Amino acid sequence: MESTAAFAVLLHRQVQKTVLAIVIAALALAVICLVTIHAGAIQIPPGTALGLLAEQLGLASVDEGMRSLRTILIDIRLPRVALGILTGAGLAVAGVTLQGLFRNPLADPGLVGVSTGAATAAAAFIVLGWPLAEYLSAPVLRHALPVAAFAGGLLTTIVIYMVATREGRTDVATLLLAGVAINAMAGACIGLLVFLSAESELRDLNFWMLGSLNGITWERLVFAGPLILAATIALMRFARMLNALLLGEVEARHLGFDVERSKRCMILLVALTVGAIVALTGAIGFVGLVVPHLVRLMMGADHRALYPVSALLGACLVLLADLFARIIVVPAELPIGIVTSVLGGPFFLWLLLRQKAQGAF
Repeated sequence: MESTAAFAVLLHRQVQKTVLAIVIAALALAVICLVTIHAGAIQIPPGTALGLLAEQLGLASVDEGMRSLRTILIDIRLPRVALGILTGAGLAVAGVTLQGLFRNPLADPGLVGVSTGAATAAAAFIVLGWPLAEYLSAPVLRHALPVAAFAGGLLTTIVIYMVATREGRTDVATLLLAGVAINAMAGACIGLLVFLSAESELRDLNFWMLGSLNGITWERLVFAGPLILAATIALMRFARMLNALLLGEVEARHLGFDVERSKRCMILLVALTVGAIVALTGAIGFVGLVVPHLVRLMMGADHRALYPVSALLGACLVLLADLFARIIVVPAELPIGIVTSVLGGPFFLWLLLRQKAQGAF
């Protein structure tokens, strides 16, 4: 009875800690959203932004002078904020999933090759797909590049999964090594395409290689945003499965989980999430590595807490990186991938040194 009571108290404290972390992260995200909407070459005060939103919803009216900011707020900054939230949450949740699946805190969505596969397909379309432009209508042409990126990421994931699967079982180590090989080949392909590209095409290639939230519209966001959101939420449903995997695959099977089917579903959902994100933003690195590990240090290894807190903090990180990228060289704009890499590179080295000090290598 005493052990049961102690366990109940411990569980209650963990729930309280998780709820508190979610509330704090949600409040931080709300504040960052307001700052992101406000900051830029043209500043929009929070009160003005809220007034314009209320008018857009038919709840209030604003002065004529404020309406000149409506296009900037509604058509530029709000879809950018929405994409930043989806991107950060999706990459962080994908990182939590892969780190739990590989049982390795150094796992990252880029390791399975989906990011580089999507970027390679986009680069190939930019450099080699120009003859198709004559035969595609303008609406189709606007979506052709994101569709090509998404298809490239999904195809890469399928190839890696086929290499790593034998007799219905997926070997995680082989999957990881196949991802490394695919990344190397995709990098070589992108290098060749850069060599073959014209000067005007290099700017588009930089977008896909370094990532940016710039240029997003509600039309493009509605096209891929629901897929990112649905896949991200679906991944969170595997929290109990990943908790069981911490004990080992055999133990997880004994607990009643279909391990192989869960692996297939998680890998596919990660591919869908990251592929759709890359199709909109280009390749943004290190978010899926940094955020899950930081949350694990704060919250422990329970994926029921890791998933929601990582999603919120991932959104915060991407929005902060985008804010920094927009204001550091005004009126120009840095690719967001540069900012996340500057943050993530040293953090990755710190992880390696920490693992070495603990005797993990």
